Amino acid sequence: MEQLNSQMIQDAAAYISSKSSILPEVGLILGSGLGVLAELIEEGVSIPYEDIPHFPVSTVEGHEGELLLGTIKGRPVVMMKGRFHMYEGYGPEVTAFPVRVMKELGVKSLLVTNAAGGVNKEFEPGDLMLITDHLNLTGTNPLIGRNDAALGVRFPDMSEAYSQRLRKIAKNTAKSRGSKLKKGVYAGLLGPSYETPAEIVMLRTLGADAVGMSTVSEVIVARHAGIEVLGITCITNMASGILDQPLSHNEVMETAERVREKFLGLVVDLIPQM
Repeated sequence: MEQLNSQMIQDAAAYISSKSSILPEVGLILGSGLGVLAELIEEGVSIPYEDIPHFPVSTVEGHEGELLLGTIKGRPVVMMKGRFHMYEGYGPEVTAFPVRVMKELGVKSLLVTNAAGGVNKEFEPGDLMLITDHLNLTGTNPLIGRNDAALGVRFPDMSEAYSQRLRKIAKNTAKSRGSKLKKGVYAGLLGPSYETPAEIVMLRTLGADAVGMSTVSEVIVARHAGIEVLGITCITNMASGILDQPLSHNEVMETAERVREKFLGLVVDLIPQM
């Protein structure tokens, strides 16, 4: 893919706007097995990624590859049903390109969701974790290269990558629903191999509570663009070495299906408040 630029962002946004009159205020990016959130969309318009100018294509099971515009409880939203990962061969700036397009469409706040392995031994598969911060351990950054000042400052502040305001709303929303959100630090690695037991010990020592292969590039670009971010992780399995069993993507998908109703209920109550 060629070097991304402002014109490409505008091209993609213009095409999307031509397909729907929705002016989205909230963006959503759905992780592995969490595409069920698309069921919440009302008045929805679906646009395949391959039809959008300059968009990459998702190649991972559980990531369906379409952009949805519509409303959730009356709030206009744009939703990525399936995301892009660096382990698919894309650079970090490409995996986060849709966030740039969301900003161009008018998005002010972003909900990122992901499926991750539990590093914190007090977690259990099926837990939902509010992301308080992240560790970017991918070895790269989507802002490398020439900075376009129209998109954001050269050195963006990441001291509040995940909005305290939105985290408080999420915590109160979960409490009002009679459910509890765990909270913790998400470690983003390159993948696609799962981590070794020794790497999990390292991550726990560094302060990680969950580990996955996405999200960090999207959040860096969102903050660079001035978008407020809320992150929710579905703990779909315990990380390597914690339980005496091998890891598999099937387990990730099965657990995501199991927490489906809890997850849907939380998000549908959250969106109008974001």
